[in-house]
Amino acid sequence: MFFGVPYDQLAILAVGLLGAGAITGILAGVFGVGGGAVIVPVLYELFGVVGVPVELRMALAVGTSLAIIIPTSIRSFQAHKAKGAVDMDILRAWAVPVVIGVIVGSLMARYAPPAVFKAVFVFVAGLSAWRLLTGKELNFGTGMPGRAGMVASGGIIGVLSSLMGIGGGQLGNLVMMAYGRSIHNAVATSSGLGVLISIPGALGYIYAGWPKAAEFPGVAAIQFPFALGYVSLIGFLLFIPTSMWTAPLGARLAHALPKRKLELSFGIFLLIVCLRFTWDLVTRGIG
Repeated sequence: MFFGVPYDQLAILAVGLLGAGAITGILAGVFGVGGGAVIVPVLYELFGVVGVPVELRMALAVGTSLAIIIPTSIRSFQAHKAKGAVDMDILRAWAVPVVIGVIVGSLMARYAPPAVFKAVFVFVAGLSAWRLLTGKELNFGTGMPGRAGMVASGGIIGVLSSLMGIGGGQLGNLVMMAYGRSIHNAVATSSGLGVLISIPGALGYIYAGWPKAAEFPGVAAIQFPFALGYVSLIGFLLFIPTSMWTAPLGARLAHALPKRKLELSFGIFLLIVCLRFTWDLVTRGIG
């Protein structure tokens, strides 16, 4: 026994997390993403294998994803900023509403049923899948919106990202490119959203899930020292090294494939995840 947890159950969880991290690293390297669009569905399935109840599984996957994103988002933002590619005016305009949106999303996580997380994931990932599979972009004109529009879009990005477990890059890119910004400028500026979203988001999910350990004493995956609230500490520690180790393998594979094939592959991947969560919504309702 380790902190009251049988060694066999702990071994299953640890091996599963290492394997999931390796798979996520390959997928992230192939598809050029490092956030929750890949991490959340992988963690969701793994937590199901080790016996995490369905009413906790999605929130635990989302909270852990936000924690995992913290170091990578900081590194990504620093790299883009060093190259002068980040539009700090846009980032400053988004900063406060994004953080407020993350706080609102984290508070919702404490009370929201699992269906809310799945519905948000299906909506955002489904929109991204549509863009990738059709090759079409939204077009709202040129020039970013005014102050009210920036506040509204920033708040929406914060709420949706915190409920989906992503760093905001997908949504930030979507908005900026819809207003005529180049993909390079959008990606660089959106990297800053990851820092604004992941840190308060992870802290919010620790708060949101704090009471659950006492409610489910028999579930090892949500007990300290394996987890803090809805953030799996063992997931955070084991996911990052293996995903960083395998990401270059995926990147090499990505360079060997045409860009359009990568877009179609990632679009199909997201579509499969959407169908998986939609099936859960239909068959389990709020569960």
